[in-house]
Order: sequence, then structure tokens, then C-alpha cells
Amino acid sequence: MKAEIISVGTELLLGHTVNTDAAHVARELAAFGVDLEHVQVVGDNAGRLESALREALARSSLVVCTGGLGPTDDDLTKETVARVAGLPLEEDAASLARLREYFGARPMGANQLKQALLPRGAEVFPNSVGTAPGCAVPVGDDKTVLLLPGPPSELLPMLARSVRPFLERRAGAVIVSSMIRTFGIGEGAAAERIRDLTQGGNPTAATYATDGEMFVRVTAKAGDEETARALAAPLIHEVCERLGDVVYGVDVSGLEAVVVAGLARAGLRLVTAESCTGGLLAKLITDQPGASAVFETGLVTYANAAKTRLLGVPEAVLAAHGAVSPQTAAWMAEGARLRQGGDLGVGITGIAGPDGGSPEKPVGLVYIALSAPDGIWLRVMRPQGRYLGRAWTRLRASSHALDLVRRRLAGLDMEAERMDGPKGAE
Repeated sequence: MKAEIISVGTELLLGHTVNTDAAHVARELAAFGVDLEHVQVVGDNAGRLESALREALARSSLVVCTGGLGPTDDDLTKETVARVAGLPLEEDAASLARLREYFGARPMGANQLKQALLPRGAEVFPNSVGTAPGCAVPVGDDKTVLLLPGPPSELLPMLARSVRPFLERRAGAVIVSSMIRTFGIGEGAAAERIRDLTQGGNPTAATYATDGEMFVRVTAKAGDEETARALAAPLIHEVCERLGDVVYGVDVSGLEAVVVAGLARAGLRLVTAESCTGGLLAKLITDQPGASAVFETGLVTYANAAKTRLLGVPEAVLAAHGAVSPQTAAWMAEGARLRQGGDLGVGITGIAGPDGGSPEKPVGLVYIALSAPDGIWLRVMRPQGRYLGRAWTRLRASSHALDLVRRRLAGLDMEAERMDGPKGAE
């Protein structure tokens, strides 16, 4: 099946909004073996949208439109698709009922009511978050246009609850995917290790890279979910074996989720002391359900005086080595653990940029220390080529800290230098 995506919205053309919708839809199509061949972005203009639709339908059997389904005058996607398909718009009783329930006692204008008008014969995709339903519109005998809302908060639930079952029926099989998530290996290195494993037809394995992480997606197709998962299991196992301890989980949401679960299993509590990351590590941890059982305290000690007052970092250490140094990171981790009563302590100090670097201590240099009752481990995050920005540096440093904790909890090689302790590091 050939498909293409048309993302609708002038804000996308102007760069005011990043077109994440296309990426979300593309991943869903790939998971079901649908060949995505084109992606278009069209502004809120009925004439240009109609031209894009006719062009898309001439070469693809499935066209997915995102955006332009709302109540305003420039939301023209549904009306344009109905005109191209030669179908009248008709009121959908279930969609109207959901609209009335959504507004409750609040007034609902006529412009809101138009969202319950759908092309005749369309399969309705209920919107569990917003007001505009999606739908699958038949065009002729063998083509379909999917209409989906633009806001990701509405699009993603609809993809999961309505579009996936629709694609499963079209594919004639159940397709399941698992994400093997890693930290500490690049996509190129991972691809080399599993090159022969990515050549199969069913199940398949493919590498993907995101900001600071790499993951492998394993997908299998079968007549039912149980069979598909059984088919994928040996390949998942082999990929994990090849990649080794850089794999931190399969079908997990992130490093922070693995760390919180690991701390809970071990009955340990974590304390953090952050400088350049500004509390991001603590936020990532406390975003997780169950964090209150394992997270003791998070301190943001940005100024040197705060490092001394709250963590006990000696002024002499700061004067001799500077705030960005292995010694300061070690004192921060140890001081956090001992003063706040945690089982493990993390200290992070570095230069997030874009200013403040020097030849000896360049922008992007970060020291991450982990303190435990039996010692301190230090990991150094060094700049990698071009500077990728303050937010990237902070997130990467927080991820390194989480990986240190993960490795400690799992009894793995820490991939860090063992220190005698902060006093020995003076």
C-alpha cells in the first residue's frame, strides 16, 4: 500500500509550529508495512489543498491529512476532502453528542457545531481529548483519506485508539513493535553490531536516533498479537545480546523510569545536587509515578557559596580546582548523600554554555559524580564536535547521571573512574 501525508496549516509553512505530526504518522504507517512515499505541507488555503489532494490521490491509495479540522473559518480540510471525494457533509449524531458533552453548560456556537459534520460514509474516529473528530473517508472504490486533528495532544490518542485498528484491518494482520532503548552508543556503532539482523523481512529490526539516545525497533506481523510477539521475541533477545549493557530497557519510556523502578526494587533513596543542569535531573525523576518513594531531596547549588553552605564543598577546593572540576563534583555528590540522608548521591557541575568556556574547560564539559557508601564514581562528559545548545547539554548530562545510577543498581560496569573520596581528591 502506498501512502502520503498532507500536513495542513499556515503556521507550519511559516515555521511557527514544528511539524511533529508527520513524524508521528510516519512511524505508525511504517509499523504496519505501509510505504510512505511523499509528505506535503499546505497552508490554510482550499485551492492549494485541493490541488495537493488530487495529486496525492493520483499516486497513492492512502492519504493522511493532519490539521484543519477545527471550528474556525480557516479550518477547511474536511470540506475540501468532501468536495474532492464527491461526498456531502452530514451530521454525525455520536460526534454531536460528544461535542455537547464536552461543552456541558458552556455556550456552544454554530462554528463548533460544524465539527460534527462529516463526509457521507466516513468511518468516525472519536476525539477523546478535543472537539474535532477524525475519520476515514472513502474516495472511489480503492482509495482512502484519513482526516486527523493537528494538535499532538489530540492526534496521538487518536492514532493509538482508532488509526492503528484501521491499519490492522487494512493490513490483514496484527503488527506489533518493541523498542529496545539504549544509552551510550551511537546509531552507527549499533548498526554495525546488528547489521545482519536488520536484513530480515518478518520480523524486522531498524535503528533510530533521537537527541542523545539510540533505539532499535523490532516489528513482527502475524495473524494475532500473541503469535506476532512470539515471532519478535528471539530477534529482540539477539539484539539485546549484541548491544550488551548499553541496553537499558525494552518498551520503557526512558532512563528515568528505569532508575525509579530500580531504586524502588532495591529499597534505596536518591539525593541530587545540580549546578549546570539547574534541577533538570530532579524533574526527570519526579515526573515518574512512584518517585516519592525513592527520591529524597534535590538541591540546585548554582553559586559557589551555595555549594559550600548546603553541600559542604570546601572553599579551598573551589579556589584550587574551580566549580567545574572532578573534585567539586565528588564533594557535591558526597555532601548531598551524607547531609540529606540518601543512600545514593549525584553531583553535576559543568559549563552548559553558550558562554563561560575556556581552552582548559570548554563549553559542554560536565563532571557527573555518584556517591555510595562504598565509594565515589566520576564520569566526564566532554564536548562532541559542534555545540548543540544549552538545553541539549543539560539533558545529556542528566541522562549520564541517570545511566550512572542505573548501572550501579544493576551491578554493571560503571563506565566511570573510581575515586577515593572527596578528601582524597583534594
